[in-house]
Amino acid sequence: MAGERSPLLAHGVFSVVADNGDSRRGSSAAGDSSSKANPRTLNTFFGVIVPTILSMFSIIIFLRTGFVVGHAGLLQGLLMLGVAYFIISLTILSICAISTNGAVQGGGAYFMISRSLGPEFGGSIGLMFFLAKVCACGVYVLGLVEAILNIFGQDAAVGMAQGIRVLPQGYWFSVLYSSVLLLLCLVVCLVGAHIYAKASFITLLVVTVAVLSILISPLIVGPRHFNLTHMLDHNHTITQGVYTGFNSSTLASNLGPGYSLDYSTNKMMSFSTVFAVMFTSCTGIMAGANMSGELKNPSVAIPKGTIIAVLYTFIVYVLLFLLLSSTCDRLFLINDYAVFQRINIWPPFVIVGVYCASLSAAMCSMIGASRILHALAVDQLFGLPLAPAAITSSSGNPWVSVLYTWALVQCTLFAGQLNVIAGLVTVFYLLSYAAVDLACLALEWASAPNFRPTFQLFSWHTCLLGMLSCLVMMFVINAVYSSASIVMLLLLLLFLHYRSPTSSWGYISQALIFHQVRKYLLMLDSRKDHVKFWRPQVLLMVSNPRSSCQLISFVNQLKKGGLFILGHVQLGDLDMLPTDPVQQQYNFWLSLVDKLDVKAFVDLTLSPSVRQGTQHLLRITGLGGMKPNTLVLGFYDNCYPEDYLLQDAAFCEGADKGSGSLAGSEGDHFGVDLPSLQAHFPPVRHTESPRFLQPDEYVGIISDAVKMGKNVCLARYFFQLPPEGKATSAKSGDSSDTIDVWPSNLLSADGSDSFADVCSLFLLQMACILNMATRWRRARVRIFLCVEAESGDQGWLAKEERFRELLGKLRIRATIKIVALDRVVRLLRGTDSTASPVASEEFLSAVNSLIKEHSISAAVRFLYLPRPPADSGQSQQYLAQLDAVTQGLGPTLLIHGLTPVTCTEL
Repeated sequence: MAGERSPLLAHGVFSVVADNGDSRRGSSAAGDSSSKANPRTLNTFFGVIVPTILSMFSIIIFLRTGFVVGHAGLLQGLLMLGVAYFIISLTILSICAISTNGAVQGGGAYFMISRSLGPEFGGSIGLMFFLAKVCACGVYVLGLVEAILNIFGQDAAVGMAQGIRVLPQGYWFSVLYSSVLLLLCLVVCLVGAHIYAKASFITLLVVTVAVLSILISPLIVGPRHFNLTHMLDHNHTITQGVYTGFNSSTLASNLGPGYSLDYSTNKMMSFSTVFAVMFTSCTGIMAGANMSGELKNPSVAIPKGTIIAVLYTFIVYVLLFLLLSSTCDRLFLINDYAVFQRINIWPPFVIVGVYCASLSAAMCSMIGASRILHALAVDQLFGLPLAPAAITSSSGNPWVSVLYTWALVQCTLFAGQLNVIAGLVTVFYLLSYAAVDLACLALEWASAPNFRPTFQLFSWHTCLLGMLSCLVMMFVINAVYSSASIVMLLLLLLFLHYRSPTSSWGYISQALIFHQVRKYLLMLDSRKDHVKFWRPQVLLMVSNPRSSCQLISFVNQLKKGGLFILGHVQLGDLDMLPTDPVQQQYNFWLSLVDKLDVKAFVDLTLSPSVRQGTQHLLRITGLGGMKPNTLVLGFYDNCYPEDYLLQDAAFCEGADKGSGSLAGSEGDHFGVDLPSLQAHFPPVRHTESPRFLQPDEYVGIISDAVKMGKNVCLARYFFQLPPEGKATSAKSGDSSDTIDVWPSNLLSADGSDSFADVCSLFLLQMACILNMATRWRRARVRIFLCVEAESGDQGWLAKEERFRELLGKLRIRATIKIVALDRVVRLLRGTDSTASPVASEEFLSAVNSLIKEHSISAAVRFLYLPRPPADSGQSQQYLAQLDAVTQGLGPTLLIHGLTPVTCTEL
């Protein structure tokens, strides 16, 4: 992706260690030892199985398995284990699918989600996953302190003859010991994650030996009794625990639940609190997937290795659950976290296993959290606060993000007890797993051709079920934590959406939208169109946006949720050009649309003439049932337009960055900044500029549209319309905020009789639609009925009454004004009533004066546009008449409607 300008995709190799990998290194890091050799050196066992098992065999297997069985009983304990592994198994299917669709690089779950769902969702979930790793690191450190104090604490339980009990105990002492151990982890992480990577296999051997010693101990060790001492409210309590060896009575008594007080927190346990503690043992399933950049064959190693590791840990947990429920009574399990140590053939096996597993898991979590934070910083999603976390050492170690992580983990240590923050860790992990399932679900639903993972054992059903299971279990565990985490996620989503971070990753939302739009477009059958649901679908032809911005904004208000397309014809012949010049212009036009904040599409074409190009656009623009039914053109006159882009501060340097994302030199997300936007569009037409469009061609465009059955609107003087941001709010009764409609054909001899034909009703409908727009909602609609009041025929009174009745049926609220047309009609007919009417200059001037007399103060006017002449030789005369009638009126829309758009039926 060397051609990308976005900082979100870095180049080179991403080295991943343990659960979340080593630092992100660029292509310039050629001096790093890992980049000199082939980075893909790890096989399935060392690259996936070892880190995954180590991540799942943490402190929980040694210090909390008895706690789970003692409180929940064997049956509910196995149910918890089954539910937990069912959830993570569904998530594993999603992980395998995503990771085998492309290399997963530094950042783990964050990388998967952000590259699938986009920066907003990926960044917010990534930060939540980082916090989960931070809390998990705190859990492992506190568990290690707990294990150390069981041996070396001064208040060791009665009956423990081993150990040198020299360490004082208490809350602040626990914080002190935790801080010292965390400092050790910090030193290792600052030196480099490769130290941890080299020791991971040895650590796995030690843990495996400890687990094997636990499994064979009941075959050798006989029944025992233990006195268990605890401090509650400054009083010592002594409980007797019994180890019976394999015993059917012991198994029967441990089948059901027996929830009671937890001796470390003095809180009542329940299914949800015990499940929260147990689920922390299932939070390392992404360790292997994050190693894809280091694996020889990731598409095979990740699914195979992850599934093998999860099956192995599941079998071990089931065996341990059965062992404990068959050999230890409930009081023993509930009141002693170190039950495995007491019943072991040689307790140091368990002690060393606890220390190795806890320290390994703590360092793994710190390394993983720091790599997630580093990935977030490199991607620049959260700006300045995380900017220092992108700094790395010469070897590529992100030492600043390690310091960030260390400081946050230190804060979690003040909780003092493992069980206190276990629920929070579980909720954060479940939310992250739900997001991975959502990412895979979105990719599957989008049906993108490039989503073809080599791992096929998944479907959208497994993704959806996995996501829902995670969300349900979140609230089962802790509704408060779950609600708070979701609120935090939504706030982060809003923050990142407001920041609009630059991304070249591709957006899954675009793929999903495309999929749904295509489906609904096929369902949108033009044969089922009905006049009740008609709305304008406008093609606005724009020669130069510099002089058309007010008109673009006005048509955006006029469309009423319909299709709005900006069309432009580039003159030229593709046969004479090396490449299509139109394709390079789309980004500039789309950036203009963003800046004007209008809901419009852009369609450009290359054609030898404007008329031919407009024909192309009228025929092929749109898709299915969404095709333009109305053509809007600027008026053809000799006035010289003003440059709107130079007048509006939003298009000038230093514009507010939050308003359009184009300010400054950074530009928008697609490489268009204000200087380039200003430079792209040519200057407005001036006295020496040639006219690319002749009058007969302009009238020909109108004729072509009419022949194609399109409604036509000619817009004049809309540069006088104040910009939307500067417009004053409309007030009832203010004559400057009126929409005036002249439904009669004023250039016809029988114009007074034409106010109820299809074209006239189209004018009324368009005025009514404009009156629904937010800016024009309080404007008043006035309809001017032109009548011959002096003719002696009082039929116009009946016509007026019928027209009022029609407005009532059409639910159009408007004021009707009667305008006498007698003097104007006499000018048109002349003294010889038998001759054909001729529109003289005097007549046209009289029509213009009549409109000015009644509508000079209107905000916008809607006039009847006569049908263009069939003879192209009369084009000049046709335009001259329109120019004379509309001269000096202000914003005016001449409309020729062909489509029946009104309906009086329900």
